[in-house]
Amino acid sequence: MWLQCAFASFEIRLMVSSALGSAYTICKDVAGVAGNIFAFGLFVSPIPTFRRIIRTRSTEQFSGMPYVYALLNCLISSWYGTPLVSSDNLLVTTVNSVGAVFQLIYISLFISYAEKVKKKMMFGVVSAVFGTFAVILVMSLELFDQPIRRYFVGSLSVIALVSMFASPLFIINLVIRTKSVEYMPFYLSLSTFLMSASFFAYGIFNHDIFIYVPNGIGTLLGVVQLGLYCYYKSTPEEDSSEPLMISYR
Repeated sequence: MWLQCAFASFEIRLMVSSALGSAYTICKDVAGVAGNIFAFGLFVSPIPTFRRIIRTRSTEQFSGMPYVYALLNCLISSWYGTPLVSSDNLLVTTVNSVGAVFQLIYISLFISYAEKVKKKMMFGVVSAVFGTFAVILVMSLELFDQPIRRYFVGSLSVIALVSMFASPLFIINLVIRTKSVEYMPFYLSLSTFLMSASFFAYGIFNHDIFIYVPNGIGTLLGVVQLGLYCYYKSTPEEDSSEPLMISYR
């Protein structure tokens, strides 16, 4: 009788554990798919800027560097999501692969309409990005086994993603100084928050510190941006001009 009770108790625990595991997997996949969808909003957000560049046939005072930084981040993160580096992170690879394609299109357009000096600079920087990524790729495959490879590439992806938060911080500072949300479009801030929150949840469900830490920071910054938007949205002339990509070179 005691053995039967113990066996029944073990079966119940096994069923509960299996059910919880399935629920975690479903929640993780839902969060990852949502993150991919919301990321698309970020990828298309520069379109108004490039419509203006094409219309004026000039890059004016816009900077191409944000797209270069984004390209490097997408390349490293997409590599991190592959089975060769980390397990069960395919949705990270898909979203960053799509992002890399968008950044390449934006960079190509920027170079097409840039002045000669900017063209040379952008060609040099983009070449450096691909060279850096090639070095990371070779080093991670040749020098490290998979556990250490995951930490190496994961750490680099966190650094690349966190460094991209410099742009929102500058925008937040600009909004506070000017008391206007003219240069902080609502849907861009909303997309940033929703994508970061989705991948923060994805990282939590997947127990992946290299995903939930940087996206947790992005979620907090998204909350700050939305809070500032709500606070300053009544500022006159907030929608008086087209959103600009400020240069911080």
